[in-house]
Amino acid sequence: MAADGTVVVVDKLEKVFSGGVRAIDSISFEVSRGEIFGFLGPNGAGKTTTISILTTQTLPTGGRAEVLGHDVVNEPGKVRKGIGLVPQDLTVDDELTGRENMELQARLYGVPYGEAKKRIDEL
Repeated sequence: MAADGTVVVVDKLEKVFSGGVRAIDSISFEVSRGEIFGFLGPNGAGKTTTISILTTQTLPTGGRAEVLGHDVVNEPGKVRKGIGLVPQDLTVDDELTGRENMELQARLYGVPYGEAKKRIDEL
């Protein structure tokens, strides 16, 4: 987090997909600690793409974004350690057991094996 209490900084952020589809066209905003921030817009406005960039799931093609003082491109691991994401769609793999799904998520988030095993066993 920045010294001024800013937790999210988006500066001239852009995302252009292959084929030239522009999903985000130079947006900028900041979110301060404790602020309730609504991110609204019509379908296709780039909301989901922006959140995907802020959660390090996709890379921007221009501009910059920081979460908790960490650059989403250069410090994705630090960003992920400081955030939580509740996706709109279910992310459980039906082909895996409950335990295997938890193990997969732990690996994706960099939880050390021993710690993950202990936490999963507790659940």
